[in-house]
Amino acid sequence: MHVFLCPQMFSNNDEAVINKKLPKELLLRIFSFLDVVTLCRCAQVSRSWNLLALDGSNWQRIDLFDFQRDIEGRVVENISKRCGGFLRKLSLRGCLGVGDSALSTCNSLSKFCPKLKHLDLASCTSITNLSLKALSEGCPLLEQLNISWCDQVTKDGIQALVRCCPGLKGLFLKGCTQLDDEALQHIGAHCPELVTLNLQTCSQITDQGLITICRGCHRLQSLCVSGCANITDAILNALGQNCPRLRILEVARCSQLTDVGFTSLARVSKQSHKHTITDGTLIQLSIHCPRLQVLSLSHCELITDDGIRQLGSGPCAHDRLEVIELDNCPLITDASLEHLKTCHSLDRIELYDCQQITRAGIKRLRTHLPNIKVHAYFAPVTPPPSVGGSRQRFCRCCILL
Repeated sequence: MHVFLCPQMFSNNDEAVINKKLPKELLLRIFSFLDVVTLCRCAQVSRSWNLLALDGSNWQRIDLFDFQRDIEGRVVENISKRCGGFLRKLSLRGCLGVGDSALSTCNSLSKFCPKLKHLDLASCTSITNLSLKALSEGCPLLEQLNISWCDQVTKDGIQALVRCCPGLKGLFLKGCTQLDDEALQHIGAHCPELVTLNLQTCSQITDQGLITICRGCHRLQSLCVSGCANITDAILNALGQNCPRLRILEVARCSQLTDVGFTSLARVSKQSHKHTITDGTLIQLSIHCPRLQVLSLSHCELITDDGIRQLGSGPCAHDRLEVIELDNCPLITDASLEHLKTCHSLDRIELYDCQQITRAGIKRLRTHLPNIKVHAYFAPVTPPPSVGGSRQRFCRCCILL
């Protein structure tokens, strides 16, 4: 639906005619398709349009990302005052202009937006512990909060937040580099409803803090600890024992994790998506994870064709497996593609920098799975010398087969 409202084209009399011809419900429906900037402009046209534009039904979900360069703290404060009682979801992602008055902004949201459930403050780098304390005191219904890259936040801010917002289900703390195990202990103690937790590059955390999360957040379904280099197999054991609903686990650049830990996790958790290490773990996944749908083996340099064969013969491969990522697995050959031909649900396969995979092998796979998306990279062969001793130049390229 396309809506064009140009109030400058109407005189006051013309506008009155429009208001009389169209019922308020229809006008309100038209206004519901407008973005926040247009709504604010319409609110300045007349008293009747002001009431329509500022009706709470138009301000339950606000995303200011597209206008981030123009948004300052006072704009958010005005929005919260005028429509806060209706506001449920607000995104200020990347609105750096809010930073100069971050505390005032959070105080305003706390005071006027008691029903706020979803708040995105990612990259609003002036958010501090006091900002979180203010939010928590007035917005106890918060379910999802994103403060990624707000690197001034410490354990004190997290403690204030979780004590007042026990219903948190999604917490995104990516790049909050000052957070430590004590911050995680507060989350584990006060967030029993937590479903999604992102701790990417929170480099200070260790097994101690994450084990507290596992023991207190039994509903956890998605956990990202990529770049947390201090964690070991102990966290995999804790996840397997305490988080039966876990489905997504991201552990890129966690070099201390081994097959032992992944095998333990695979035996206990029947529904997880996992990043694995060697063929031994693939065997465990094929046995214990019949509902596996997405599997990333990126940079698992010890995976071989035999491991893929074991996976391809498991129950998940025939009915469930939709995506498998094998980029940068140097031991994988065309034989692995032969083992995957029976994976009828397979929709996408990543093969970047698998130097032993050939075009012919991919072609054979596609005869059995004609709709599969294959992402592969083939380095050009060195061309023969041309006349005069110079070499022809070949461009490197990535292809979608």
